[in-house]
Amino acid sequence: MWPYVSLNRPLVWAALVALPACIWIPGVAMRMVAAGVVAIGMWDAWRQVLTQRQRARLSQDAISLAGDAVVVSDAQNRVLAVNPAFTEITGFTSAEIIGRQLETLSAARHDKAFYQKFWQTLRTTGRWEGEMWSRRKHGDEYPEWVKIRAVTDKRGEISHFIGLYADISAQKARENDLRRIGFEDPLTGLPNRRRLHDLMASRLRHLRAGESLDMALIDIDGLKIVNDSFGVEEGDRLLGRFAQRLAGHVAGSVVGRLGGDEFLVIRTTTFDDHDDWMAGLREHMCRPFDINQQTLRLGLTMGSCRAPEDGRDSGVLFQRLESALYSAKRQGRNHSLRFRPALDQQDNPQLALVSDLRAALVAGDQLELFYQSQHHPATGALTGMEALIRWRHPRDGMISPGDFIPLAERHGLMAELGSWVVEKACAQQAHWQNTAMPDTTVWVNISALQLFQGDLESQLAGCLKRYHLMPSQIGLELTESVLLDERAGDMGPRLETLRGLGFPLAIDDFGTGYSSLGYLKRLPVDKVKLDRAFIRELPDSVADAAIVKAVLAMAEGMGLSVVAEGVETQVQRQFLIDAGCESVQGFYFSRPLPVTELEARWLTEAQPQVETAQMQQAM
Repeated sequence: MWPYVSLNRPLVWAALVALPACIWIPGVAMRMVAAGVVAIGMWDAWRQVLTQRQRARLSQDAISLAGDAVVVSDAQNRVLAVNPAFTEITGFTSAEIIGRQLETLSAARHDKAFYQKFWQTLRTTGRWEGEMWSRRKHGDEYPEWVKIRAVTDKRGEISHFIGLYADISAQKARENDLRRIGFEDPLTGLPNRRRLHDLMASRLRHLRAGESLDMALIDIDGLKIVNDSFGVEEGDRLLGRFAQRLAGHVAGSVVGRLGGDEFLVIRTTTFDDHDDWMAGLREHMCRPFDINQQTLRLGLTMGSCRAPEDGRDSGVLFQRLESALYSAKRQGRNHSLRFRPALDQQDNPQLALVSDLRAALVAGDQLELFYQSQHHPATGALTGMEALIRWRHPRDGMISPGDFIPLAERHGLMAELGSWVVEKACAQQAHWQNTAMPDTTVWVNISALQLFQGDLESQLAGCLKRYHLMPSQIGLELTESVLLDERAGDMGPRLETLRGLGFPLAIDDFGTGYSSLGYLKRLPVDKVKLDRAFIRELPDSVADAAIVKAVLAMAEGMGLSVVAEGVETQVQRQFLIDAGCESVQGFYFSRPLPVTELEARWLTEAQPQVETAQMQQAM
């Protein structure tokens, strides 16, 4: 852009008027005055030129530093100028592209109607924004996010176009990966539970006269023994080989992994040979596997059913498969059991509740997060917040987590339920960052299935990016029962990864498992939550008092913080203050509350109380 001199300045106008006066005006003195006016005007004009040059240079530098491609074109869309980012993205240098029409870079992925609408919008509104496919210099195509603005002249006609082009190929690749993860088991590459629901529903819709669906839910017995004996990596390889053998044996059928050591097979058939088919599955899949030069035979527990005899709805059939499988497990390992109506009648209330829970996860308006605050026992200062899921059933009212969480674990809904909790907790934490609520860590409970399936890190990363949060703002709590779950394998590397990303880690219900000290030594945790069972009878119980003091001393020596759960009375609180506990949770400070009540209580009551407690402590 060439610098210019604005004529809308008094000194410039005065110089233009005084210039002829220097020649024609009589008298030397007057001519000197006119010459001075001309000099001042020229000085003002030169200052304008320098300013314009500086602004042009700054603008050019700013455009050069932009990470997105910037293109200036004329009314015919011929390129006039590009920035360095354009060359980095497309491979075309400035000399190669200037003078060419920008359409020559378009990929052949958009039809004529797309471009007609594009130009119509741009010429009528003066701007266009959207996704478009383009080509690099070497021919490969890539998606870009385009923002174009039309520049008009004094007559209102378009003279130039300025475009901003962002390469979104990496973002698209991540979206595809997340979409694949959403429907594919990451370990075996087989369809996951969500995809299997869709595939079963599709097969049911396309059943023809005389056709049936045979379905088998297969559980590998004793996979934990394999992991303990040969290592988790060998256990994963075994699962992969098991999946390959199963898929090869039932070629043409649907084979998927529901999670852990459970696999599902669905075949369309015109034969009434369900029992023989199941026997063939067992005989083939129980053939030995070679692991580390050792021969291993697997035990299998199997539940099966057949459509349309046992149902025509995929949700019902999944429930009946699970009923058959778990009934077979109750008879002992290495059993097969086909669904029968007696099983449905036996588990009907629970199955109805499972069906309602699935519907609640789809609807999303029945589930809710309550939050229970954690406090410094002496000052009352807020030290954290635990997210606790609640279910407001439309017919039965509030259902206790103790009733529906075990059902979710048994029927394979725990991963989906856990993902819902993570998403909602992150969204709530992001909302609190823009309010008067204090900045603190929100803790969420993590199930073994979430850790086992391998997509927890991806979900957490997506939530942090979506809600603009730091990892330190979301804490992860694992119960000792999770650490003992054979499906989760060796937790150490997984937890090291999560902690390395910046997420605080805690062991919940500490002291109720069997290997607490061993876990504390081996796992990268930051905090332990002392179970309420040790707090309930404080300070009267000598044994509980000794345990609490020992845990606090041990945690201090290992650099861990401790949260005492279930604090309900002043004497319990005072005991923990005297023992040196720095964080407590319980009804003494607050019950679990819905968001609206929690915010109202904190903003109107809790803050003044904390300030009073802090003043008393200082005195």
